[in-house]
Amino acid sequence: MIKAPADRHFVNALARGLELLACFRHGDRMLGNQDLARRCGLPKSTVSRLTNTLTKLGYLVFVEESAKYSLGTATLSLGSAMLARLDIRKLAHPLMQDLAEFGQCMVSLGTRDRLSMVYIDVVRGSAAVTLSLDMGARIQIATSAMGRAYLTAVPAQERDEIMERVRELATDERWPELNEGVARALRDIRELGVCSSFGEWQKDVNAIAVPVRPGGGLPPMAINCGAPAYMVSRDFLLEKVRPRLIALASELETSLGTQT
Repeated sequence: MIKAPADRHFVNALARGLELLACFRHGDRMLGNQDLARRCGLPKSTVSRLTNTLTKLGYLVFVEESAKYSLGTATLSLGSAMLARLDIRKLAHPLMQDLAEFGQCMVSLGTRDRLSMVYIDVVRGSAAVTLSLDMGARIQIATSAMGRAYLTAVPAQERDEIMERVRELATDERWPELNEGVARALRDIRELGVCSSFGEWQKDVNAIAVPVRPGGGLPPMAINCGAPAYMVSRDFLLEKVRPRLIALASELETSLGTQT
């Protein structure tokens, strides 16, 4: 559930409506009021009013056969407008494809949404087996290489605020591991130029990632290179893929005019 900041200009009703739309995750075709209430942490009566309003505005579509909702076409205009701003995707895609072919892995470009990283572009090498994630997929910010790379790119205060929210949702047993993983990422980005996640996001997946600063008012992003552990080893990623991934990020920032 969204926490309203202490700001008299903050519109709670609008925030709740947007939070409800964000409950639709990659792979969700339809959700009912009960599903949405559980994900948002809001009373079902409040959710019913929100879904009714959003349906009338075209952001949701009510499917009578299932008595559930799917995203409406009005949400496409929001996503399309945002993607149109992302010139970085056009520049990054062929470079990402080259890296994916070299490493026979999946290369992804993503940015943060709350406590997740959202893929905004995905390419794969020609290997028959790879990770089954596509554009729009979400991965955890504190355990994934992509998420850790993003956290190294934001100011310390913002990073602390994000990690405090992670801590609120983590168990007492899990938190020290999550915190140490991000602390290690800060060391790794200075010493190695990349962040890593070897079996921490998913136990059988290895990945490394770098932050990218696109400029133009856009938030930091990150590029991730990963694959099942039996296909790409830790040593292969660090020794062979790492220099190419760092060079890719540098080339992007130079092309975008954001490299310092």
